[in-house]
Amino acid sequence: MKEILSQAEIDHLLSAVSTGQVMAEELLEREHQEKSYKPYDFRRPNKFSKEQLRTLQTLHDNYARILSGFLSGYLRANIVVRVASVDQFTFDDFVRSIPIPTVLTVFTLEPLKGMAVMETNPQFIFPIIDLMFGGPGEMPRKVRDMTDIELSVIRKLTKKLFENLQLAWQDVYSIEPHIEAIETQPRLHQIISPNEIVAVITFTTVVGGTARGLMNICLPHIVLDPMLIHLSSHYRFVHSALQADGTEEKHLSHWLRRVNVDLSLVAGENEISVRDFLNLQVGDVIPLSRRTNQDLDLYVEEQLKFKAQAGVLGRYIGAQITSLVEVGE
Repeated sequence: MKEILSQAEIDHLLSAVSTGQVMAEELLEREHQEKSYKPYDFRRPNKFSKEQLRTLQTLHDNYARILSGFLSGYLRANIVVRVASVDQFTFDDFVRSIPIPTVLTVFTLEPLKGMAVMETNPQFIFPIIDLMFGGPGEMPRKVRDMTDIELSVIRKLTKKLFENLQLAWQDVYSIEPHIEAIETQPRLHQIISPNEIVAVITFTTVVGGTARGLMNICLPHIVLDPMLIHLSSHYRFVHSALQADGTEEKHLSHWLRRVNVDLSLVAGENEISVRDFLNLQVGDVIPLSRRTNQDLDLYVEEQLKFKAQAGVLGRYIGAQITSLVEVGE
C-alpha cells in the first residue's frame, strides 16, 4: 500500500538530504528495493492463464489415459501415452522445435473457428505403422520421408486419435475434429500466423516398451478463445464426471465392446509319440489328463483367466464360465 507524505514530512526529508544526513543515492536505492518488477515480453504476451493451462493439462491427462487403452487394444501391443508438459509459445517457436521430417496434421474443431495442429514425430509414428503392417513395432534404421501408402494409413489412424480426443473433451466442450491436411515438411507451409500464441500439449509415448517418441497438440489462442471460460475454476469437467448419472459407465462399456480378444478353451492334455500321431485314424480316442467332472481352462490372450464347463447351446458346442482364476493359481 502506498503512503502519501505530508508537506511537513517532505520539507523534513529535503532538509535531511541537504544537510547530508540522508544521501540521495540511498533514497533512490530504497525506492528501487521497495518496487518489485516483473519482466514482460510484449512480442510474446501470455494469453493463457496458469489456471487455464492447468485445466488443459488435466483434460489431456484424461485423453492420454483413453488413448493408451485404445491404442493398446487396437494394435494389440503395450502402448503408453502420458502428458509431459503444457505451455504457451508463438507458433513460429513451436514449428522450429519439431523435427523434419515429421507428420503434421492440420485439423479443425467444429464449432470453433480456425485451425489447430497435431504433430506426431517419427519415433512414435514409425513403430505404429510397423505394428499396423504386422511387424514387431520397431523403428527403421534410418528416418525417411513417408510413402503415399503410409500417409494413407496415418490418416485412418489419426481419425481414430481424434475420435478419442472428442470423447475426452465432451465433458468440457463439445467439439468435432475434422482433418484438413497432412504435411511432412511443416516449415514449407504457412498454416498459422508465426506470431500467434498457441497452447502446446506435449505427450511422451512408449510403443512396445522400447520405442520412445513424442506427440504434440498445438491449439492457437484464437481457436480456443470462445471456450476459455469453460477452463476457469468455476467450471471443472471433473465435477460432471463424478456425478452418478451412469455416463462414464456407458462410455467404458462402449469402448470395451469394441476390443477384440482371443479366447482359447483347453479340454485336456496328453503326450503321444510322433509315430502314434502319424497313425491316427478317424474314430481313434486320445485319453486326456482331465476327468469329466473337472473344469476346463479358459485362456484370454494366452493368459489363464477362468474355469469353465463344456456344454451345448442349441446347435453349437459351448462353455459356461464357472469361476475366476486367482492370481498365482
